[in-house]
Amino acid sequence: MNTDPSTALVTRRQFLKTTTVAVAAPTLISAAALGREGKPPPSGRIQLGIIGCGGMGQANLGACAGQPDVVVTAACDVQPDRLDRVVNRFKTTCKGFRDFREMLQRPDLDGVIIATPPHWHALQAIAACEAGKDIYLQKPMTLHLAESLAVRNAVRKHQVVCQVGTQIHASANYRRVVEFIRSGNLGSVGSVRTFNVMNQTPQGVGHSADTTPPKGLDWDLWVGPAPMIPFNPLIIQDAYNHSSWMEFSGGWTPGMAPHIIDLPIWALDLGYPTEISSSGGRFVLKDDGNAYDHHEVLWRYPNLTMTWMSSLTNSFGFDFEGDSAPRRRLGIYFHGSNGTLLADYDLLKIVAEGDRMKDRQAPPLSIPASPGHEREWLDCVKSRRQPSCSPEYHCRVDVPLVLSLLSLKLGRSIRFDPKTEKIVGDPEAAKLAQPEYRSPWEFPGAYL
Repeated sequence: MNTDPSTALVTRRQFLKTTTVAVAAPTLISAAALGREGKPPPSGRIQLGIIGCGGMGQANLGACAGQPDVVVTAACDVQPDRLDRVVNRFKTTCKGFRDFREMLQRPDLDGVIIATPPHWHALQAIAACEAGKDIYLQKPMTLHLAESLAVRNAVRKHQVVCQVGTQIHASANYRRVVEFIRSGNLGSVGSVRTFNVMNQTPQGVGHSADTTPPKGLDWDLWVGPAPMIPFNPLIIQDAYNHSSWMEFSGGWTPGMAPHIIDLPIWALDLGYPTEISSSGGRFVLKDDGNAYDHHEVLWRYPNLTMTWMSSLTNSFGFDFEGDSAPRRRLGIYFHGSNGTLLADYDLLKIVAEGDRMKDRQAPPLSIPASPGHEREWLDCVKSRRQPSCSPEYHCRVDVPLVLSLLSLKLGRSIRFDPKTEKIVGDPEAAKLAQPEYRSPWEFPGAYL
């Protein structure tokens, strides 16, 4: 394995042999060589680029581009129609690219939004670190334990500013829940339950015959480090659809759980779990996808347990039910010795244990309001401080999720040592925690 971090992505010769993009493969230039390591961006407006011009990426870009201190100067996508929409939107300042490696070599680019499918996140984030670019990285941060640690370590090494795109973290309701939990009014919290459910039956994401990619789409580069499969137009339709393919998304757990388990991890200041048990499978749906339609997870922490439930075939929402019409529902339960707190993106409700919460006062507001998740990142690009959802924090969200996928794959529990950040007593699981990328892409093992 190539262990030089400056060349771990792909060599020039390999690149020219395996891609149809008509550009020379650039050599990755270090942040220090660009004079960006540990330094603020040039005075004036932040020059921003985007890799992955789908719906979520364009939403993040819009939130940034609307700020007076931002100018959009670069966009990258292997789908021409998506790339053209962004370039045309900012046509006086924005240049389009087909390959992210070429775009990252622009010396005048300060930061990038990475909103590609999840299987690309680790390689593209590390490439951006090596090029000295600050990063807004859409969730899920990664799909494998080794990727999560490598991204965090690359951010550390190259001193870039990175925010992981869990926008709900910036909400007023999440802040209020954290204040309630930390007030102690709920007593000792021994268990937390989290869920996200919907009903895709009977057809799931549907069926479409494998075919040749449309003109202009570089399918080889879209697939990148993932296993090559025949082109199916359903996969590239949107993030909702590619969540049905394990190769590109890891399923709906890494798609939605980063928003949901983020709240208890924040409120209870949880570190890593010590044991992860996961079960589930593809039981009902018969569409073209291959991801699980049910996933149940139990995380054991030193002083509590947390569960996760994902269903794509039934949308019953417990106390969050509302009307009976099928729709997506999600929620979090904090079970304390004095009562239970129910929360979602907007709800905060307390059910007391008898009179144990009698005369307890609501805690005062103490957590400052967020300026907005993207705005916070932009402010940190200027101040050189890490934002609230940097990889240093977000590893505590991402690692439990990627280990739950590994437990599901192996069909057994995984024990994890929070101090060493290693899987314990299971050599097979430890080996599978580092992905094998499709040639010529190589995992950047120098960052572990």
